[in-house]
Amino acid sequence: MMLFLVAAVIIAAVAAWTDWRTGNIPNSLTFGSMAAAPFVHVFVALAQHSSKTEAIVAGSYSVLGALLCGILPALFYRINAIGGGDVKLFVALGAVLRPTLGGEAELWGFMATGLIAPFLLAYHGKLFKTVTNAVFIAVNPFLSKERRREVSPQEMSWFRMGPAILLGAIYVAFEHWRDVPVSWAP
Repeated sequence: MMLFLVAAVIIAAVAAWTDWRTGNIPNSLTFGSMAAAPFVHVFVALAQHSSKTEAIVAGSYSVLGALLCGILPALFYRINAIGGGDVKLFVALGAVLRPTLGGEAELWGFMATGLIAPFLLAYHGKLFKTVTNAVFIAVNPFLSKERRREVSPQEMSWFRMGPAILLGAIYVAFEHWRDVPVSWAP
C-alpha cells in the first residue's frame, strides 16, 4: 500500500502545481492515473503472490474506488461548484487509493477547501459576493420562478482546489503510513 500512498501524493502534487500555476489539471495525469491504477493493483497483487482471483479483486476495487470517488464531485460539477479537472483528480485518486482511502482523501480535500477558501476569498475581496451567490444557488430550486435569481458565470468566484486536494492526499498518506508494514524480505 505504501506504493499507492506515495503515488497518490505525487499525482496530487503535480495536479496542485499545475492547477495553481495555470488553472488546469492535465488530462494526461488524471486519465493516465485512472487507466493505469487498476492494472498496477493487479500487478502488485500478483507480485505479492496473491491468487489470480485476489489480483482481479484488487483491480476491481480500484475501478470501484474511481467510480465512488467520482459521484460527489460530479454532482458538484453539475451545479458549477467545482471544475472538471478537480472531478478527474478525485476519480484518479479513487482509482489509486481504492474506495476507503480514496474516500478519505476526498473528504479531507473538501475539508481543506472549506478551510482555505474563505480566507483566500476574503483576501481577494470576494467573500461576501461568493456567499451571496452560494445562497442563491442553494435556494433557487425552492423559489417560485418570479423570485429566482440566476447567477451568471461572470459573478462566480473560482477557487483552485488542486492544492487543497493535495493536502487531503498528504493527510491520508501520513495517517495510514504507520499502518503499512515494512518488510524487506521477499
